[in-house]
Amino acid sequence: MKKVPALFLAFLLLFSLLAGCSGGPSAATAKPSAAPSAEPTPPPRSEEMWFQNGEKKIYAKMFLPAEEKDKYPAVVISHGFAGSSEDNVSRAELLAGNGYAAVVFDFCGGGRGSKSDGEMTEMSVLTEAEDLNAVMDGMLALDYIDGSNFFLLGASQGGFVSSYVAAKRPDDVKALMLLFPAYALQDDCWERHGSIENIPETESLMNNTLGAIYSQDAMSFDIYDVIGGYKGDVLICHGDKDDLVDLSYSERAVEVYEHAELKVIKGAGHGFQGKPLRESNGYLVEFLQAHTN
Repeated sequence: MKKVPALFLAFLLLFSLLAGCSGGPSAATAKPSAAPSAEPTPPPRSEEMWFQNGEKKIYAKMFLPAEEKDKYPAVVISHGFAGSSEDNVSRAELLAGNGYAAVVFDFCGGGRGSKSDGEMTEMSVLTEAEDLNAVMDGMLALDYIDGSNFFLLGASQGGFVSSYVAAKRPDDVKALMLLFPAYALQDDCWERHGSIENIPETESLMNNTLGAIYSQDAMSFDIYDVIGGYKGDVLICHGDKDDLVDLSYSERAVEVYEHAELKVIKGAGHGFQGKPLRESNGYLVEFLQAHTN
C-alpha cells in the first residue's frame, strides 16, 4: 500500500510535463489582453462657403483640422465630369485629419447635383478653369491659409483642369496631384465631331446634355502643349484597368512634365474604390507631407 502514493505522484508529474508541451498558454507565456484603444481622433471641422466667379456663385465646403492654428497648408480638390463636391468629401476629411485645410467645390454647371450657379450646357474645361481660379483666389485671400504651401488635387476632368490651371499660374501651386486625369477628353471630342465646324448646338455625353462650348473649348488647344509650363513636382495615380482614360495618357504626361511621378494602381479602373482607394490615398498623404514646409 505504501507504493500507491509514489505511483500516484509519478503519474501527476508525467501529466504536468505533457500539459506543458501541449502549446496551451501557461502563466509564464500567456499574452495579456489588448490594451484599451486610444481616444479617437477628433473629426475635422467643416463649413460651407461661397466663392464668386463673375456673376456666378460657386458652392464650396471647407474642411479644417480639429486643432486650431494660425495658418494651414491648403489643398483645393476638383471633381470630375458631371460630378460634385460630394465626390471628394472623404478625401478632404482625410487631408484635414493630416493637418491640411481642404476645400471641395462644385464647378458651375459641372453636374446635375451641382449647388453652384450655371447649367451643364454652359460648361467646358475652360469655364471650369475659370471656376478653379476663382476658388484659388478666394482661398489665398483667407488669413488662415498658408499661401506658401498651396496644392491642387484633381480627379478625372478635374485633373485635366487642375493641370491646366497649375501651368497657367505655377507660382501659386506648390505641387500638383492628379487622379486618373482625363487627358483623353480632347481626342474623344475630335473622334465624335471630326472638326470644330461639325459640333452641334447640343450633344449628349454619358446621359448628360452639353452645349457646343464643351467640345469647342476642348478642341481649341492641346493639353500636352500646356501642362509642361508647370515646373513643380507632380504626382499622378492611374489604374492599369482604366477603360475610360487609358493609362497611356498619363504615361505621356509624365514625359511632358519635368518632375512627375506616375503611380500605377494595379487592378483599378476609372475611379478608385476599396484597396485602390486606400493605396492612392496613402500616396497623396505621403506626397503632401514630403512637399510641405
